Amino acid sequence: MVSLTYNQPTDFLSYWNATLDELSETPLAQESTEMPLRSTDFCKTYRIHLTSLGPYRIFGYLSIPDGEGPFPARYYLPKYGSVVEPIPQGSANSQRQEYVTFSLGARGQRGSDQPFAASFPGLLTEGIDDPLGYVFRGIVADCCRGLEYLLTRPEVDTGRVVGIGNDLALITASLKRGLTHIVTTPALFYATSDLSNRTNTYPLEEINDYIRSYPSKLQEVVKTLSYMDLRWFSPPEESLALMIGGSSNDLLNQEIMQPFLHRFDGKLEFHPTEHSAYKDGLFAERWIAVQMGMEHAALPEHWQ
Repeated sequence: MVSLTYNQPTDFLSYWNATLDELSETPLAQESTEMPLRSTDFCKTYRIHLTSLGPYRIFGYLSIPDGEGPFPARYYLPKYGSVVEPIPQGSANSQRQEYVTFSLGARGQRGSDQPFAASFPGLLTEGIDDPLGYVFRGIVADCCRGLEYLLTRPEVDTGRVVGIGNDLALITASLKRGLTHIVTTPALFYATSDLSNRTNTYPLEEINDYIRSYPSKLQEVVKTLSYMDLRWFSPPEESLALMIGGSSNDLLNQEIMQPFLHRFDGKLEFHPTEHSAYKDGLFAERWIAVQMGMEHAALPEHWQ
């Protein structure tokens, strides 16, 4: 088993409590505009703008089914990318017929790129030498703000809200109540200071690039990453989770992540990736359908 050496910072809770306090003092200031091009005869789609930490204006797509609600909801948290992995504009039609869907673009991504446009690679180390200036402190706040907004919608069945994303899904669920289910594929923030030098693939290679360029800042990087480490976030008490994790030969496999997984006390199912977006996606969709009490998984047309 890999030895994981770095410990939780003593001010971990105060760091995140201060972040959430600052966010709570920032007005939501939501604006919504219908998008006729993305609306259909069974749902309406909207551009949503919200104010997050900073203050910073963030963007998302909201799709609401026609008919009697409330409906189960899917909250798509930001992926690590902007062009290669664009923000879903309402998800697949089969899902938009049955679910409220909300896709968030965090600061730096398209739609939320004024005044800051992120570079990929590059975002993972933006401000990484300062825990208060690290861009992902703001991105986590963006995710929390998006969840707050989604839960204000009267069309949402607050007993059935699934968050779908990478590490940000787990972090958001830990910091803010409201996600009843989580589908997560960690990639960024599990014991990163220990594990990044064991790979040369991106995005973790960004950490290695930064340390090679600025070796004197190693301790500052380690400190900042310690506030983002999944191991120190408490599993959400009211959420059930599915983790699409690494297979046996991958960096984030079940053995390496076991110190974190055991804290879920049986409320997390670990599914080793099949290295297929279709196979992993099909497994996740079937899991979501069961958890949401749906008769059938809402599959995109090209998967049917």
